[in-house]
Amino acid sequence: MATDPAPLDVPRGLAGVVVTDTALGDVRGREGFYHYRQYSAIELAQSRSFEDVWYLMFHGELPDRAAREGFTARTAALRHLPAEVTEALPAIARAGAVSGPLAGLRTALSLLGASAGFRPVYDIGAERRRDDALAACAAVPTVLTALYRLGQGLVPVEPRDDLPYAANYLYMLTGSEPDAARVRAVEQYLISTIDHGFNASTFTGRVVASTGADVAACLVASVGALSGPLHGGAPSRALDTLDAIGTPDRVDGWIRERVFAGERIMGFGHPVYRTEDPRSRMLRSLAQGFGGPLVDFAVEVERQVEAILAELKPGRELHTNVEFYAGVVMELCGLPREMFTPTFCAARVIGWSANILEQAEDSKIIRPAARYIGTPPPQPVPAP
Repeated sequence: MATDPAPLDVPRGLAGVVVTDTALGDVRGREGFYHYRQYSAIELAQSRSFEDVWYLMFHGELPDRAAREGFTARTAALRHLPAEVTEALPAIARAGAVSGPLAGLRTALSLLGASAGFRPVYDIGAERRRDDALAACAAVPTVLTALYRLGQGLVPVEPRDDLPYAANYLYMLTGSEPDAARVRAVEQYLISTIDHGFNASTFTGRVVASTGADVAACLVASVGALSGPLHGGAPSRALDTLDAIGTPDRVDGWIRERVFAGERIMGFGHPVYRTEDPRSRMLRSLAQGFGGPLVDFAVEVERQVEAILAELKPGRELHTNVEFYAGVVMELCGLPREMFTPTFCAARVIGWSANILEQAEDSKIIRPAARYIGTPPPQPVPAP
């Protein structure tokens, strides 16, 4: 008689379990290194434009001049939302007055996919999938900034086709053209967060893609995973930690109290890195380029907290992660704190989409098993 195959036990949270092959990139936590395709992600952030890296993730190679110009023009034209989405944004903003733009993005993406006629990735070819992903990625910054401004009682700002991705994002958010230094700092942050291995939101998007669902459905699922504070909500929380500490003389007592209470110190530690997060290193350098009291304080807090954690948690490598200095950089560039995680999302949507496109090439649905630990069945059903 046939029996069900024995389930394979894996670590909680699938930690370290390889579930697929990918050509998009990887994170080497013990080395403090991660890459997009064959290039260092940090080196790309320091030397290339956001559009260049977007092209790399979608096409597997960096663009030459002609390809860059064509891709930039094409994606800029896709920033303008369909009328059905634009007309619905005020209602979405009112409904999400408490939850904010990230929650509203889930609704807007669903509407975008429906109004643009996105079809299941299972039913369409690679070119049409990429077209749908480009349209969704280009629309995300427009949706996020419009929802934020509507929530503040302001009129949304129409995208400009003549501005690069990062500059246009800041322009739509503030209503004025930003200075070059802030644009470049935000662009480098955005590039550094496009992708980062098989994190929760990326894996979620791939699971949905494995069912053959349309690109919008996959991205909505990824946004839902990102909205959890253990994943995408930390940049503003890390900055809140600096506010709560207040002054350098309060660091020791404040941190020790939280550690002894078993609380997590936002902005420190990472599930993958066992050395300094390379994104944090780059963002620290960007922050120090601006200078000022906030930066000086953040650097001093980092120094003291790492020393305290090394004392209280010996043998564990606990350093600042990307969220710590990301919050500092975004604050210096004038972004409101409620837009920190949405800004992260405006970059990560590129990585999600690249993963969705890659997953769509594999027709195997992701369907793991669970171990049942409830009351042994079958029990007699009680009479009503």
